[in-house]
Amino acid sequence: MTRQPALFLSHGSPMTAIDAGELGQCWQALAGRLMPPDAIVMVSAHWMTGIPMLSGTSNPETVHDFYGFPAELYQLRYPAPGAPELAQEIKSLLSDQGIAAAVDPRRGLDHGAWVPLRTLFPEAQVPVLQLSVQPDLGARHHWAVGRALAPLSARNVLVVGSGHMTHNLRDYFVDHGRAAPQTRLFRDWAHRQLLDGRIDAILEWQHEGPHAAAAHPTPEHFLPLFVALGAAGDGAEIEALGGGTLGGALAADNYLFAPA
Repeated sequence: MTRQPALFLSHGSPMTAIDAGELGQCWQALAGRLMPPDAIVMVSAHWMTGIPMLSGTSNPETVHDFYGFPAELYQLRYPAPGAPELAQEIKSLLSDQGIAAAVDPRRGLDHGAWVPLRTLFPEAQVPVLQLSVQPDLGARHHWAVGRALAPLSARNVLVVGSGHMTHNLRDYFVDHGRAAPQTRLFRDWAHRQLLDGRIDAILEWQHEGPHAAAAHPTPEHFLPLFVALGAAGDGAEIEALGGGTLGGALAADNYLFAPA
């Protein structure tokens, strides 16, 4: 039986939708490998809530959740249909594992979702729903959320964690795109833990990762990684897809987790 993988994508800045660079090349190569899914669950760092929330609208709007960018960026749309029935099913899957969740009937697709999806699935025909992250609940909570979603792989549902491998905006804006050495050390450490299958170590990233607070002053952009890891199930084969850096400062690695 063929199963969908799970993905972790570094989604870049909103400008990636216009000038994707190395990150876009990575996504284009990935798009040519993916089987067409029946639905997509996007776990975006840009939707933060107290408990897991699922978007339940049939027609999600394209949310331009940023300001101060060129006017052409605000004209972009990603008119994919929603997946309200799947949202209810996922709520039940989470409940079965003791994880309280709810459905938001109005939530649209923020740029953590639609920026990469415009490259991966440009025709916008695959139904998409979003799943929020809970910054106060940590990596193991998000890994448990992902494990609850693991049955979706066999149902041809693609689970995508959308965040960033490192996300220190001071490096990006204030320090003129110069990544601090400690941020690079964290990226290299996390990359090695993933490729070596040291899941317990990376689940303790805030304590074990070198300079974790410098790489992620706030955790929301790293948490989607753990949902994707959990959704792939035990023994998943982990493949690095590349992606480079954004503005020389933010590590933009992408990973594919193939179920065992």
